[in-house]
Amino acid sequence: MRPDARNSAPASATPPPSPPPQPQRPEGEDWTIGRLLSWTGDYLKRRGAESPRLDAEVMLAHVLDYERVQLYTHYEEPVGESARGRYRDLIRRRAEGAPVAYLVGRKEFYSLRFEVTPAVLIPRPETEYLVLGFLEAVKEVASPVAIDVGTGSGCVAVACAKQREEARFTAIDVSAEALAVARRNAERHGLTDRIEFVQGDLLAPAAGRPAVDVIVSNPPYIPSDVVDALDPGVRDHEPRLALDGGPDGLNLVRRLIEQAIPILKPGGRLMLEIGAGQDEAVTAIVAEHPALAPLPTVRDLQGHPRVIHALKRD
Repeated sequence: MRPDARNSAPASATPPPSPPPQPQRPEGEDWTIGRLLSWTGDYLKRRGAESPRLDAEVMLAHVLDYERVQLYTHYEEPVGESARGRYRDLIRRRAEGAPVAYLVGRKEFYSLRFEVTPAVLIPRPETEYLVLGFLEAVKEVASPVAIDVGTGSGCVAVACAKQREEARFTAIDVSAEALAVARRNAERHGLTDRIEFVQGDLLAPAAGRPAVDVIVSNPPYIPSDVVDALDPGVRDHEPRLALDGGPDGLNLVRRLIEQAIPILKPGGRLMLEIGAGQDEAVTAIVAEHPALAPLPTVRDLQGHPRVIHALKRD
């Protein structure tokens, strides 16, 4: 999911940044993993973090090169001054609004670990509905061929290809920096032989190629004026190119729907993640094209419309 009107907050909701205070060690006691987590969780909670304990755990596990679960099997282990120094730097940057995923350079998506940098949007759990939709759509398709438009970190293409061994993807992004991240993620998961990475604007690189079974996309869909009102952690750190969808948020969505028609096979599926309040508008855009048949919109666990599905008519 991209942050939109459902979870945006005015910049004034975040306290002004300040360096974290130096934690004071109880007399005669070491700074153990458990004690550091408790102090950091309390500090980040006071700073307004939505998930202070989780943030503290992810950052400390990163510094110590542990999995998160190992923090609890080493709860009484002392943490040396060098590691504490690196940890304090991460705490400071987190308190200033930097997303944890960028601080540690990774994020989990569909139970897979992905590298993330400020060149790509941080994967959100709601975007997993694109993966679920793809897997459902190709259940009866032998060796499905698909396109992921605006691939970013590559999380959707990689997760889909990982779950469906015969699938082949073309992953497109206008950003060369994003494609470099996506390629590394495909390499991490052993999928470079089944995912092709192409730089270009929307579906332009696919023009003239053989038709495909599925097109998936998590395009920029936030209205420009809403982007400016997002939580500073998003607005000031994530790439605006991956967020801003123009005045009504649907500039790229309109183009993508039109471009998808000649590229989809008859019976092929188009899947687009959408933002709050965009269900009716995007469904209406789909309905403007006789070659496409709107399908029921997928809703997330909160009941919000999340992914538009459309079928290419025979």
